[in-house]
Amino acid sequence: MMNIPVETKPALWGAVLGGAAVAIAGFSWGGWVTGGKSETAAQLRATTAVTAAMAPVCAAKFKGAGDAGVNMAALQKIDSWQRGEFIEKGGWATVAGAAPEQNTEVAKACAALLITA
Repeated sequence: MMNIPVETKPALWGAVLGGAAVAIAGFSWGGWVTGGKSETAAQLRATTAVTAAMAPVCAAKFKGAGDAGVNMAALQKIDSWQRGEFIEKGGWATVAGAAPEQNTEVAKACAALLITA
């Protein structure tokens, strides 16, 4: 065991407690986040940006289809929580360059654009 001089112990305890206090303050009020929380926030921002960019493209695809009038009438009759699914089934919510499956968030935003237009 190491012999630490008596006058050094308060300084060491002060450093340990000060470090703990800084960490608590930083994570509570300083805006510090863990890597996982940062990744989640970045993913949310990316999803929001893709949705905002692709919803108008989806709406244009919908309006450009040959049977747009029939589809619009059907979309307006559907309950609001099922409109995104209708857009997905129609194939208008694909994201260019991505996997061929439909993007649910884009479909919901697209349906909202179409209904409010």
